[in-house]
Amino acid sequence: MPKKIPMRMCVSCREMRPKKELTRVVRTPEGNVVIDPSGRANGRGAYLCLKTACLDKAIKSRALDRALETKVETDVYDALRKDCEHAEAGS
Repeated sequence: MPKKIPMRMCVSCREMRPKKELTRVVRTPEGNVVIDPSGRANGRGAYLCLKTACLDKAIKSRALDRALETKVETDVYDALRKDCEHAEAGS
């Protein structure tokens, strides 16, 4: 019997994808917003595709702000943009 693949929804494009294809952004219990490369950090999480178009749409619509119920700072978006560019260059 094949192992079940966990699926998550991108907050920007609303597309269901395997969890490993998405980046998790977390609001920690202390209120900080960080990128969670392990996918297991404690706190409220939201998932985002590693596509620049999805990131741009999330910034414009404030999808991460709504999903995490807090203001996401520009340094988090800058780090996400670097991850997106790195992922798109690798594929």
